[in-house]
Amino acid sequence: MKRILIGIACLLAAMLPAKADTPLKIGLIAPFSGPFADYGKQMDAGIKAYLHQHGETVAGRRIEVIARDTTGPSPEIAKRLAQELVVRDKVDFLAGFGLTPEALAVADIATQAKKPMIVMNAAASAVTAKSPYAVRFSMTLPQVVAPLAVWAARNGIRKVFTLVSDYAPGIDAETAFKKALSEAGGDVVDSIRVPLRNPEFAPYIQRVKDARPQAVFVFVPAGEQGIAFMKGFQERGLAAAGIQVIATGDLTDDHMLDAMGEVAAGTITSAHYSAAHESPENKAFLAAYGEADGTAGRANFMAVAAYDGMSAICQVAETLHGRIDGDEAIAILRRLKFTSPRGPIAIDPETRDIVQTIYIRRVEAVGGHYFNVEFDKFTDVGDPGR
Repeated sequence: MKRILIGIACLLAAMLPAKADTPLKIGLIAPFSGPFADYGKQMDAGIKAYLHQHGETVAGRRIEVIARDTTGPSPEIAKRLAQELVVRDKVDFLAGFGLTPEALAVADIATQAKKPMIVMNAAASAVTAKSPYAVRFSMTLPQVVAPLAVWAARNGIRKVFTLVSDYAPGIDAETAFKKALSEAGGDVVDSIRVPLRNPEFAPYIQRVKDARPQAVFVFVPAGEQGIAFMKGFQERGLAAAGIQVIATGDLTDDHMLDAMGEVAAGTITSAHYSAAHESPENKAFLAAYGEADGTAGRANFMAVAAYDGMSAICQVAETLHGRIDGDEAIAILRRLKFTSPRGPIAIDPETRDIVQTIYIRRVEAVGGHYFNVEFDKFTDVGDPGR
């Protein structure tokens, strides 16, 4: 009888909400300084937008976001920060991960500590395979790239040169594009992999021009590298030579698009989100984003992934009445489906990767600014890389 009573007491304790004075802690690991500083800023702004819209408490607990700067890409720093967040700060969730090397470095920590790992950008297929506690709310490169290759072939673009950054997501993008284009009847005429840090694009762009393809497929990390590539593309006269740029949305990142200006006009990209996406949910998100943080610039795909990741965290907390258990949290996350500012999304229960609509967009001037305007789409796309 004594054992039965103790068991009942433990069960009742587990069902009760956590103490209201115990915050729900989220460790946000991302670059906030260095060449990829905008990644962390966009994620932070997306989280702030969610909290501004939905409030800063969930299941009776105050939400506390503890941001840590990797200065990235710095996998060793990311791993150390994750260890500190788990051991010292006792976070309930690990989140962020702007760059794949950092996400991979943290995966073992998440597994050992049984902490749900909410991936808000890192795009290599391998990330969710590295830990059973990793769940992705961004995208994978194969997921975004394969539809673009199919669209290109359908529209008569069959001879393509590929240029990608030389790290896991870039290699994923190159592999997925070649496979999908070949299956659709096209051909990759040549390929280049450029350094991840501070690449000098001019000689690579000249090689593309000399090969005379119909198009060049590009993947470089979102931010300053996109501006540098598009500037070199214009200066070397590739557009005048009839070579079309097709790329992942990283190249024409919403956050940087106005800085690119006219040179980006007409660029075709594939992505899961555009600030120009027309839906009530996106309108509400953009309003909350602007009100919560006026310093981050235009919202991009990292901001919306952070917003959705925050929504997922809160749904887990509500379901578990504020008491976060890693295994129970992952079981809930595997079943999640909801409407995001980007459209309907779901988590694949087998891979813990996101299933979503991939949009084909064209850069156009709208109201004195440049936007990625959606004109075609592929629905319910999973990660072909897994």
